[in-house]
Amino acid sequence: MTPETPQSFKCYNCGKNIPVIGAFKVARTEDCPYCLKSLHCCKMCKFYDPKVYNECHETSADRIVDKEKANFCDYFILSGGGSNSSSKDDLVSAADALFKK
Repeated sequence: MTPETPQSFKCYNCGKNIPVIGAFKVARTEDCPYCLKSLHCCKMCKFYDPKVYNECHETSADRIVDKEKANFCDYFILSGGGSNSSSKDDLVSAADALFKK
């Protein structure tokens, strides 16, 4: 059984959807095709959270000052980008999908 990959993810900067093609992995040099911002950066990572110490939930990761710049972090996992704050509709639809309503 292979894990499902999302069909697209959102750029943290412009918010546009970027389609996923095949077995997609974000390289350090990847940029958003629309706004040309780096995709392998803290703001696109699953562990990024501006409310925690060092803005990262991964406690073993090195400190990275510029969260929008491409980096060499070994803990990077693509999160889907966009804003970390979800709207009520997004939360409700996620809950419905989880409980197959």
